[in-house]
Amino acid sequence: MPVSGEAAEAAPRGATVLHALDGGVSWITLNRPEAMNAVTWDQRERIIALLTDASADPAVRAVVLTATGRGFCAGADLRGAPAQARERVPGDVSRTIRLGAQRLIAAVLDCEKPVIAAVNGTAAGIGAHLAFACDLVLAADTAKFIEVFVRRGLVPDGGGAYLLPRLVGPQRAKELMFFGDALTAADAERMGLVNRTVPEGELASLAAAWAGRLAAGPTRAVALTKQLVNASLDGDRAAAFVAEAAAQEINMTTRDADEGVAAFVERRTPEYRGH
Repeated sequence: MPVSGEAAEAAPRGATVLHALDGGVSWITLNRPEAMNAVTWDQRERIIALLTDASADPAVRAVVLTATGRGFCAGADLRGAPAQARERVPGDVSRTIRLGAQRLIAAVLDCEKPVIAAVNGTAAGIGAHLAFACDLVLAADTAKFIEVFVRRGLVPDGGGAYLLPRLVGPQRAKELMFFGDALTAADAERMGLVNRTVPEGELASLAAAWAGRLAAGPTRAVALTKQLVNASLDGDRAAAFVAEAAAQEINMTTRDADEGVAAFVERRTPEYRGH
């Protein structure tokens, strides 16, 4: 996986999020394998920053989000959060969720580049939602997805009640959230939560192959398509048609759109530059 070798050696010792840019692909890797990559406050902020940077960086044309060890992300690790200076009062919890878990999921949904989740192991709680927020989800056949909140007497956070009904429908979403049972990668694929399930040893190469295809594609067209699809379930047909027409207008100003049409007319393979 491209987070190893020179990229990993360049990372600060003890870095809990590894980052590498390889062939137009930004690889973001959670790196707390001893904690099954339960995400800390610092990791969350680093991931949000990297996704924000990816949107603005023309050198980044796709993103892969993955992890080291046996776990993709076992949920939130609140032990790394800043200490609270006073007694909790009404409003504190909702503010914490809004500025924390919801910001993380929104950063994935709003990233202007396509984001692939390469789920190498257990994805639980916010870790499952982090994967489901990605545009494409690849999973090792050993991975599991767990809506763990009900086991702790909690309401799902990190946009779970928004994401799951849109992916699998309300009845399936309630089943997953009411019982909190572990869902195998194969079952997650059958439900439509995962695009492809592969043997663990093939996950990195498949993620690299898919990300490479995206990085070679018309980046702005993909970004606009992502926005249209993400917004499609939140509005009516009239709003969707207006958004589609606006996206077409914007995309037709890009060099890649001109190149795609020219390549079709000239019967050759297009060479997209991402702008």
